[in-house]
Amino acid sequence: MYSPPPDPDTEQRMRTHHARTAKALDVQVEPGAEFWGWAGRTLGAPARTTTGAPVWLRLVSAPEDKAAGKLWDGALDAQHAFGDLDGHRPALLAVHDAVDDGTAYRAELSVRVDEPVLSDDPILQHDLQLPDSWWKELSGSLEKVSAVDTGRVAVRQQYMDRAIPEFVGIPAPAVTRLSTAHADVHWANLIASPLRILDWEGWGRAPEGFDAATLYAYTLLRPDTAARVRETFPVLGSPAGLAAEATVCAQLLQTVSRGDNLNLADPLRNWSEELRRR
Repeated sequence: MYSPPPDPDTEQRMRTHHARTAKALDVQVEPGAEFWGWAGRTLGAPARTTTGAPVWLRLVSAPEDKAAGKLWDGALDAQHAFGDLDGHRPALLAVHDAVDDGTAYRAELSVRVDEPVLSDDPILQHDLQLPDSWWKELSGSLEKVSAVDTGRVAVRQQYMDRAIPEFVGIPAPAVTRLSTAHADVHWANLIASPLRILDWEGWGRAPEGFDAATLYAYTLLRPDTAARVRETFPVLGSPAGLAAEATVCAQLLQTVSRGDNLNLADPLRNWSEELRRR
């Protein structure tokens, strides 16, 4: 979650359109809680339907000529592809589109999840005591995701060919199999009881094991839990998983080079050394 945008015009514009959308979808926003995305691009808040059902109203904005593509359609595409994923994905209930003064707005009304995420930070900062059943459900859910056919692309070969040599120091490994990935499985997108997987904007095809590698990367500060990730997802450390691991490692080392995720810098470099040895 981010702070409101520094530009007061953007803040007012998003709040105005969020309120208009609530009226259009016939929901009542609950006062006192709002969640901003980066630079005011999104604004979400809890709400209730006329029957009192708890829902989540999220508004995303973009210049009208850029209101398309993978991220824009991610939640809607995920609803069509996965539904509620056997209860592990908050279902999308309605979508409302509008354009005003050259800016496009998409509102997504979803089933509300009131349980807290496992971490406020994508990077796990404390060990978790999760039951075996939770790990089994997570593995099973991601396996179901991986089997869905889609034309969406989460990781492009061109990126792998460029970023893996630059940040990991090896040629991009051959991809033995592509599968469908959530593509952003980290601890701020996971809920424990019951298991929920949040934020489906960027899902698509990626090297086999990409979700497992992503979760592992965000667990590197907690070796015990990282070992549990490896145990749950045996693709990690295997020849089949090398392309996914190298891609995720490169992605996060790239963020480090830009000044983000600095507390992962040393563990990521150690991981890259392991990948080079493999």
